[in-house]
Amino acid sequence: MKKKILVLVLIFLILLISGICIFFYNSSKKGNSNELTLYGNIEIRQVDLSFQVAGLVSKLLKEEGDTVKKGELIAVLDEKDYDANFKKAEAEVERTLAIQKDASDKYNRYAPLADDNTVSKQEVESLYNAQNKANADYKAAAANKDYLSNQLKYTKLYAPEDGIVMIRVVEPGSNVSKGQPVYTMAKTNPVWVRVYVNETDLGNIKYGQEVNVYTDTINPNTGKKREYKGQIGYISPVAEFTPKTVQSTDIRTDLVYRVRVYINDTDEYLRQGMPVTVKVDLISKDNKDNNANGNN
Repeated sequence: MKKKILVLVLIFLILLISGICIFFYNSSKKGNSNELTLYGNIEIRQVDLSFQVAGLVSKLLKEEGDTVKKGELIAVLDEKDYDANFKKAEAEVERTLAIQKDASDKYNRYAPLADDNTVSKQEVESLYNAQNKANADYKAAAANKDYLSNQLKYTKLYAPEDGIVMIRVVEPGSNVSKGQPVYTMAKTNPVWVRVYVNETDLGNIKYGQEVNVYTDTINPNTGKKREYKGQIGYISPVAEFTPKTVQSTDIRTDLVYRVRVYINDTDEYLRQGMPVTVKVDLISKDNKDNNANGNN
C-alpha cells in the first residue's frame, strides 16, 4: 500500500514538474516572439595602399595596428631622381618662355613693316609661324613640368581615410612598382554586420529599422556584453542558400536573404570577422503607441 502511494506521489511530482517546465518554456517563447535574433560577423572595408610611381621605399612611418588619420603621411619613396627631373622641367619652361617672348617680339616688331614692303610678307609669315611654334613649345614644357610635379608628389603616400593599419607589406629599402601594395588598411567607417534572414522573417524587417548588436566580449566596466546601436541598411532582393560559415545540419539547405546592419557607435573594439548577435525588436514604436492607445 505504501509503495503504491509512493509511486502515485512520484508520478504526481513528475507531472507537476513537467507542467511547470512546459509553462515556463511557452512563456519564454511567447515573450521572445516579438524579437528576432540573428547571428553574423563584423565586416570592415579594407584598402590596399600603394604609390602611384615606382621607386625605392625610403620611410615607412606606420606599424601594424597603428591608427591613421585622413591625409596623414604614412610612407615616402626616395625622391632624388623625381626631384632632378622636375628641376630639369622647370629649366625647360624658362628656356621655352624666353624663346616664346623673343619670337613674339620679333613678329610684333616686323609685322607692321610689311604694309609698306619694308619687310616681305614671306618673312612676316615665317616670323608668325616661329611665334606659334614657340608658343606650342612653351605649353608642352609647362605641361611636362606639371606632370613631373605630380610624379614628385606621388613619392609621398598619404592615408585616404581614417583607419587602422592591418598589414605592413614591405619594408624600407624595398623597390616597389607602381600600384604595388605597401600597406593594407581597414577603414574606421563604415562598419557593418553581415547576417542572413529566413524567408519567414523577411516581412518583419525594413530599411532603417533600429537594432541592437552584441559581441561575445564582456565589458569589464559593466560586466555585460558590449552593446552597439545599429540599423538595417541593405536587404538583398535575391534568396541564397545558407553560407557554409553559418551552416548547421538543420539549416544548411534553407534559403535565406543577406542583410547588412550598419553600426552607428563604432569603436576600436570591433574587429574584422568578429562574430556578433543582432537583436531586432519586431514591434515598432508606432505599433506600441497604437496598441497603448487602443487599450486606453
